[in-house]
Amino acid sequence: MFKRLICGGVLLGMTATAQPVAAQNLHCAARDRMVERLESKYSEVLTAGGLQGSTANATLIEVWASQKTGTFTVIMTNPQGVSCIVAAGTDWHQEKLSRLDLAESDEVPL
Repeated sequence: MFKRLICGGVLLGMTATAQPVAAQNLHCAARDRMVERLESKYSEVLTAGGLQGSTANATLIEVWASQKTGTFTVIMTNPQGVSCIVAAGTDWHQEKLSRLDLAESDEVPL
């Protein structure tokens, strides 16, 4: 539970502080093509993700990142399978939770 809260907070913080992508410069492609490019050109792997919206019309939000290059990309994919880059950057880091943190997370009331 705590891990999900942390990931959600990180994701929200990144999207809230990321430079907005101008509509005319929005980079979109089929998800398969986008994933292939993130993996091959930037060595990024899927790091986190979730659904936004109702189940029928949910948008998939994913964070792709590379420990090797330090780059990250946040993409949104619509139900038709078209992905658009909404944020990208460098100097990616990811916090690791200790077993103690995970054990304590069950005790935290919501």
